[in-house]
Amino acid sequence: MDMTENKLQFPKKAKTKEELLAFVKENKIKDVQWRKGKAFCLVYHPGDDRASMIKEIYDQYYSDNALNPGATPSLTKMESQVIAMCSDLFNGDNKVRGNITSGGTESILLAVKSARDWAKKHKPNIKNPEVIVPASVHPAFIKGFQYFGVHFKSVPLKNYRADSAAIENEINENTILLVASAPSYPHGLMDPVSEISELAFKNDILCHVDSCIGGFLLPFIKKLGYPIPEFDFNLRGVTSISADLHKFGYAPKGSSVILYRNADLRKFQFSVYTKWNGGVYGSPTIGGTRPGGCIAGSWAAINGIGEEGYLDMAEVTMKTTQKLIDGVKLIEELSIIEQPEMSIFSFQSEHINVYQLADLLNKKGWHFERQHLPPSLHFTVNYIHKDIVDEFLKDLNSCVQEVKKFNLSKLGDKLQVGLVKGLKKVLPKGTISKFQKTQSSSDDIHKENTAPMYGMMNVLSGTDDLDEIVLDFMDKINTLDES
Repeated sequence: MDMTENKLQFPKKAKTKEELLAFVKENKIKDVQWRKGKAFCLVYHPGDDRASMIKEIYDQYYSDNALNPGATPSLTKMESQVIAMCSDLFNGDNKVRGNITSGGTESILLAVKSARDWAKKHKPNIKNPEVIVPASVHPAFIKGFQYFGVHFKSVPLKNYRADSAAIENEINENTILLVASAPSYPHGLMDPVSEISELAFKNDILCHVDSCIGGFLLPFIKKLGYPIPEFDFNLRGVTSISADLHKFGYAPKGSSVILYRNADLRKFQFSVYTKWNGGVYGSPTIGGTRPGGCIAGSWAAINGIGEEGYLDMAEVTMKTTQKLIDGVKLIEELSIIEQPEMSIFSFQSEHINVYQLADLLNKKGWHFERQHLPPSLHFTVNYIHKDIVDEFLKDLNSCVQEVKKFNLSKLGDKLQVGLVKGLKKVLPKGTISKFQKTQSSSDDIHKENTAPMYGMMNVLSGTDDLDEIVLDFMDKINTLDES
């Protein structure tokens, strides 16, 4: 068999710039139109003028690598300044240390790795280190526990927030770290960080605050007078904080910071090997290569926007969020989940299928997150959404009315989900996932009618069947399909 058959071959000759741009133009048209404010996730935009300024500084370091600080002292200085400024933002002192990472996931992974290695030194009797997290914690923590061989306990929520009393009940001789979210991603709700961090302090263990999504908005809306509870280094039990510069800091993707209360804690993050014949190797973060553009872009964002600019965008963003929430509340079929503290909200419904509603909104070009437990739709509002409130609420109202109309397609969706519920009770484990593998393709994510798929996932949540289905789907979506 010819190994090159049905396989995209490495190009023999260079394509022209015009050919490359033609490909981008043809394919990018299928992407969400975030510049028009159509994306309530993934992209955070400070306006064209600010973005252009940040990009210009980024381009100055497009090819630079901060792996060796001796080769790029300007980047070393920029990173150190970013960490110092972030320490100030989060009420740290001059003992706080940290690094710029590739994103929230890397920041979280480093926090988990540091906690594990801290426990090895300071609590050597612990052979099976354990972390306690609320059920709403970001899955990047679960990834970290899998990567670094750390056990974890997921504690049920109380009114969609971490339950500090339940967390206290789970603390035992193997506990090394407590985690709180500021806020949690699914519903934009603040965990009781002060209570959780105090539990950590009293039990002589670490406390990490995941403020990846809120870190560069919460401090500013607090200064604007919004009632934001303490969540940072003002709390004596907080030992580390993660915050994404590339979200409400409006820095380039991917840029985040991981901060520790002191240098001793940060040392557990580092990797050092001195027996390599290539010389002494030291790496502060997970990646070896450290893209200079992201460091420079982060520095440019903070300095080029400044507190005044962040306050201005925060005020606009919160007013936009409130208008959207008020508009959703006027639709009797929908209900906001709790009362979010910042510009993230989710809504659910006891009257209509929110996944069918999501499909209709997608057809109108809107992009957001579908959630389950309970079924809900998630919206993260940032500065770019200031001009789309009326358009979105008009589309939302019309789509709700459309979902309410009976048709055979919606009945089919309900029957499919009901069938899965019934089969789950009677079929052996793994049967549903094996059947689904024969039915799914990488195009499923682009289908207009995804409501049955999301309904099924809600039913199968937490089962081995759903794990296998998602793994198989991930393999397909990450494999070239030219058919």
